[in-house]
Amino acid sequence: MNMELRQEQERVNNVMETITEQINRLEGETSRRRKEVVNIRKHFWDEVKVNIDTFDDYLETIIGLRQEAQALSVSQSTHRHASKRLSALRRMQEAPYFGRIDFNEEGTSTAERIYIGISTLTDTSGENFLIYDWRAPVSSVYYDYQPGSAKYATPGGIIHGILEKKWQYLIRGGIIQSMFDTSLTIGDEVLQQVLGKGTDKHMHNIVATIQQEQNRIIRHDRGRMLIVHGAAGSGKTSAALQRIAYLLYKYRDMLNADQIILFSPNSMFNRYVSNVLPELGEENMQQVTFQEYLDHRLKVEFQVENPYDQLEYVLTAVDNPLYRTRIVSIRFKATNRFFEAIKSYRESLEISGMVFKGIVFRGKTIVTAKQITEKFYSSNISLRFHSRLEKLKDWLIKQIDEAEKLERTKPWVQEEIELLSDEEYHKAYTYLAEKRGFIGESIHDYEMEPKALARLIVRQKFKPLRKRIKAFRFVNIRGIYKQFFFDPIQIKQWMDREAPEEWPDICLSTVKMLDEGKLFYEDATPFLLMKELIQGFQTNSSIKHVLVDEAQDYSPFQFEFLKCLFPSAKMTVLGDFNQAIFSHASERVDFHTLTGLYGPDETVTINLTRSYRSTRPIVEFTRGIVHDSERITAFERDGERPVLTQLSNRAELHRSIASKVADLRKRQYSTIAVICKSAAESTAAYDSLSGIEEIKLVKSGSIEYEQGVVVIPAYLAKGIEFDAVIIYDASAEVYGDESLRRLFYTACTRAMHHLQLYSVGEPSPFLRGVAPESLILS
Repeated sequence: MNMELRQEQERVNNVMETITEQINRLEGETSRRRKEVVNIRKHFWDEVKVNIDTFDDYLETIIGLRQEAQALSVSQSTHRHASKRLSALRRMQEAPYFGRIDFNEEGTSTAERIYIGISTLTDTSGENFLIYDWRAPVSSVYYDYQPGSAKYATPGGIIHGILEKKWQYLIRGGIIQSMFDTSLTIGDEVLQQVLGKGTDKHMHNIVATIQQEQNRIIRHDRGRMLIVHGAAGSGKTSAALQRIAYLLYKYRDMLNADQIILFSPNSMFNRYVSNVLPELGEENMQQVTFQEYLDHRLKVEFQVENPYDQLEYVLTAVDNPLYRTRIVSIRFKATNRFFEAIKSYRESLEISGMVFKGIVFRGKTIVTAKQITEKFYSSNISLRFHSRLEKLKDWLIKQIDEAEKLERTKPWVQEEIELLSDEEYHKAYTYLAEKRGFIGESIHDYEMEPKALARLIVRQKFKPLRKRIKAFRFVNIRGIYKQFFFDPIQIKQWMDREAPEEWPDICLSTVKMLDEGKLFYEDATPFLLMKELIQGFQTNSSIKHVLVDEAQDYSPFQFEFLKCLFPSAKMTVLGDFNQAIFSHASERVDFHTLTGLYGPDETVTINLTRSYRSTRPIVEFTRGIVHDSERITAFERDGERPVLTQLSNRAELHRSIASKVADLRKRQYSTIAVICKSAAESTAAYDSLSGIEEIKLVKSGSIEYEQGVVVIPAYLAKGIEFDAVIIYDASAEVYGDESLRRLFYTACTRAMHHLQLYSVGEPSPFLRGVAPESLILS
């Protein structure tokens, strides 16, 4: 071991001792704080003297309660911070730091050695920094500069200086495996080791190997919208999650993980990325799919189609006579034009067209739908739409009050009283006694009046009706949305351009679905928008940052909706337009529509063109599949060229796949995916390949990202990577239509180290653009 390495190892040893000391101290502290919190909770009321006899006593009680609550809050907060710190220190025991810069600040004579890791560490005095957090301002020098002039921004201004050297370390279990001086932005040796080791069930943070371009994403802090457009495997998602960790660190006094939400492609992807933030010492943000949000808002009223069922229809139902109508419907309902038409239709409801439900109690109509409509359009018409609805609601509550009084003397009330069980009667008696001021032992002095009990019974029976009225359930949103499609001609008054020629057929199919209590996926967001525009938007102002992954699969309509939904949030949008698997919906988002969301002055776009996931031969092969691929560059990690095997029948195909899987397993690949076009093809493939040991089928409802051998539709594999990928059938028969080109590209770009394509018969025309030297034919 050379002298420099020995000295560096001694430093690591000293740092490890400090980490161990801090862990031991914090373990004692967290244990003590935990007991303290439990104790305060247990004896909370013992410490507070509850006395409300006089105002002064009442005030003393309130002050006592507040003091105890504050003590509990402080103890809980201290325990939470100590636990979080303990978690970071335990991770640092494995690799305390990964980088070092020798930075000579302007005005000083010597360079300071600054070591960089996943969290800050000081010596026992608390004054000397042993390790700087990778998100600290000075750490940006490590990612942004080669040796020479450098600078970094601090709250106090720009610090200039000279970066003399930059070192990278590979430390495992407190032992330096390797260290080297590098003049590169990043040591390719480190990145190759990170990428070459294969994948497992989760995406990992790679703060040690952040590129300069990713660092721009992570530390970006200007405007409302950041668009990250990146090639497959360019590190979009990883950089975005590390961006969240950076923002949580930088704004730790103003921002917490609960104020950030990630819209991800599917539940399986949520699990896949679930450990990135905890590895960086931060709590996970809220993660949800757009479908889960739609279900949450609409499942009471409708059975909502999910996007994968919609896509499955598009991929497999070409022979259906209604196929053309459905495709045009999907495209049209994704547009900004349709968004504006819905808004115009809602505005027209101020004059006429509202549909209401009559108010019925015990089979008897209290207020008819016609009476509600007449009331809405004859009174308060000078008020704003939502205020008119509020006034209408108040009027309906008054009608309920009157109806309630009339019901008290009806025979059914006496019948209900006679049917009360002893327990129910006792509850009613106690409630009425306490309401009249009888408490404790004196409760038995109360003599219950029959009228009081009748009033209580009727009130309880009317309670659900009041609740429905207060929630505006008397507005027939389904009827209003359905009315939009009644007469195909009327859409002209809400649009400045012609509707598609298939519009009459679209209207018929939409009404049919609504009558069955179902919503096409393309109708879910428009229906919800209509509901929000009528009842008032349920905005969420507590969310400060929204991330949207796989943005190319959202419609302009959906982005407009998200903007309305989270009015206080900034947005980070990640996408690759070459992976637009919903490409049948040609009205998908692009740079223009995304920039228009908040305007060019509030929008910044960063392009990532370098692909790290796959080996160079795989990247060069996949570049040939898409048309605008010249911007995609491969990271210099060598490997095998992809292989295309042409077969004559399915039996041969299944034998060949089984043999290939056995070979890949021998080569220690831990994640192997057989990727199919659709769920239907996946199910058929899985049945035929069931002889392969421990093979698993991944469906759209799957939550856990499986290791081992999986059969999976291409649209579910999106965003995930595998050591080896087998394209089940890359034939012209399966991948012949141009609309499938990006789905095919997405499937192939899932491979990290090995890509095998099979074709039963003539190969897909998408392979014609591939350079002959980048593919082995067998």
